Amino acid sequence: GTDVADINLWAVLLAAASAFLLGGIWYGPLFKHAWCREAGVDPDKPNGHPAAVFGCAFVLSLVAAAVFAVFLGAAPPLASSVGAGLAVGLGWVATSFGINCLFAGRSLRLWLIDGGYHTLQFALYGLVLGLWH
Repeated sequence: GTDVADINLWAVLLAAASAFLLGGIWYGPLFKHAWCREAGVDPDKPNGHPAAVFGCAFVLSLVAAAVFAVFLGAAPPLASSVGAGLAVGLGWVATSFGINCLFAGRSLRLWLIDGGYHTLQFALYGLVLGLWH
């Protein structure tokens, strides 16, 4: 197994930050209005204090990146780490969101937006972790 001490914590931090920035673009200029419409969220009414929401979102990104780094192991090959990120994002996270969307009666569009983000999120984790050992 991978010893946590073998994981590059700076790479984990950068991976989490990269996905956090992706989220700002993805759920900002790219899909904000479509996502808000599909999710039933008022884009002009914050859901809680923005600092708390963004802070918690970053901590969750950091946890996900750290667990993914342990899953990949120390010094993963780039192609394998990006491939694993795509597989995890699409095969585990997006499909889990799909199940939730089906039972909640949510739209295919909402699933594509959320599932697409998480697929790219884990691919980014793989990219950073595969490049920076």
